[in-house]
Amino acid sequence: MRIESPAFTEREMRAFLDEAVDYERRRLADRLEADSARLGKLAPALTLPQRGRGNSEGWSGHEILAHIAVLSKFYGTVIYRVGSGKISQVELLEAVQSRDPAGEQLSSLPPDQLVAMAQRDHQKTIAYLRMADAVAMQRRAVLYEGFSMSAAELAALPLCAHLEMHLDQLERTLRH
Repeated sequence: MRIESPAFTEREMRAFLDEAVDYERRRLADRLEADSARLGKLAPALTLPQRGRGNSEGWSGHEILAHIAVLSKFYGTVIYRVGSGKISQVELLEAVQSRDPAGEQLSSLPPDQLVAMAQRDHQKTIAYLRMADAVAMQRRAVLYEGFSMSAAELAALPLCAHLEMHLDQLERTLRH
């Protein structure tokens, strides 16, 4: 192994970290693309009642799907706006409190429309993730006092992990 770290300068360290952020950004785009495809594969089974038979978490499959449509649009927009520097603060609590009425409105739509909406929003976010640079992905927004997240962290946790949790939940609901 060639020992190179003693010669590293701050500029080289920053370049290395930017390279790692870019690598992670591409992986996040791939991850969201896989999640969106997973949602699409579930679509044929989504002839669900709009209300009624809830799962152990209390939501019907249709309600989960409406929630996925809401979170896909919301967090995709937040990632873009934080990464592009358009916002540096997100009223997260306010957004969470308004999500249920938004989901309720969307739950009147048929499953195929909800899937199409979510996948369109995923494609927009994937396109942004594929073109954003390391600086954009490291931009941060305050979510509440004393807590902030970067655009990359928003893509990884509130979008991808949150989506994957609900995809798991939807799969469990479809099995019952």
